[in-house]
Amino acid sequence: MKLSKFIFDLPLNLIAQNPTKKREDSRMMVVHRKTGQLEDLHFRDILNYFDDKDVFVVNNTKVFPARMYGRKEKTGAVVEVFLLRELNAANRLWDVIVDPARKIRVGNKLYFGDNDELVAEVIDNTTSRGRTIKFLWDGAEDDFKKQLEALGETPLPKYIKRKPDEEDRERYQTVYAKHEGAVAAPTAGFHFSKELIKRCEIKGIRFAEVTLHSGLGTFRPLEVEDLHKHKMDAEFYQIDEFACKIVNKAKEDGRRICSIGTTTMRALESSYTSQQLLKPSEGWTNNFIHPPYDFNVANAMVTNFHLPKSSLFILTCAFGGYDLITEAYKKAIKDKYKFSTYGDAMLVL
Repeated sequence: MKLSKFIFDLPLNLIAQNPTKKREDSRMMVVHRKTGQLEDLHFRDILNYFDDKDVFVVNNTKVFPARMYGRKEKTGAVVEVFLLRELNAANRLWDVIVDPARKIRVGNKLYFGDNDELVAEVIDNTTSRGRTIKFLWDGAEDDFKKQLEALGETPLPKYIKRKPDEEDRERYQTVYAKHEGAVAAPTAGFHFSKELIKRCEIKGIRFAEVTLHSGLGTFRPLEVEDLHKHKMDAEFYQIDEFACKIVNKAKEDGRRICSIGTTTMRALESSYTSQQLLKPSEGWTNNFIHPPYDFNVANAMVTNFHLPKSSLFILTCAFGGYDLITEAYKKAIKDKYKFSTYGDAMLVL
């Protein structure tokens, strides 16, 4: 399929700017692949579609406050520095994106905080806006991390047209987030509250945890018409033995296995056996899933409503079927569902 098949008109007022007051109160469209039926419910109703010994697979990555603002030496010009990943903890080396990039050169120093609490030096160029920087810090590792936490800002996507606040520190994170490393949140999991998870567990639904540290590439719009030519940025993932036991037991018993989010799905589809069972592994994946694709592990998925030309929308079409998902999106726009990060949910069965 071509990229042009995944373009649609999305009114800007349907891109959610704030989360719902309660996580599970977001709307949820249920998409039935076998019948083509589309239902309008709320996320708390998800309990009605799963039974004892069914499994929800969640991505337990944790978002760190990746957006920082520094000042360039001598000129004092403000520079946005978006932390992508730590390259070397001992040497405080980080891959970052800088904006504006044209005036940030190798050798420049950047100062962060009102009292220059952190200083970094640009030591290499990586892409047009990408740089490798070295934080000049001689103190303890814990103190360094605390400084990054204090000076960093919740990395809300640019299409949320407001400054992040204290509520975002909590809401731009799943309630089950554990392993820090993502710069973009696994947003399908936002709809689960601790109370809803408890109700799921009481019903007998099991939770299996995997980790995939989402990067900016996951959410970046595609630019190449031929989907086979698109290269996803590699992201680190980890799947342990315990998660595999939960998933594989459910699979052998014919239970529902529901991937909570596209990042979870990409992790699952990066580590399966010839018998279509989940296997323990860790490493880097640049798995780009687009139609046609045969899924191997999960048979249900929760996801948000995504932006045009995004890899997330394309994966959803691969899972739910292009015609049915595009029909569901037309209905979502007509019925004013909220899209993207803080938007509403879709359950594909």
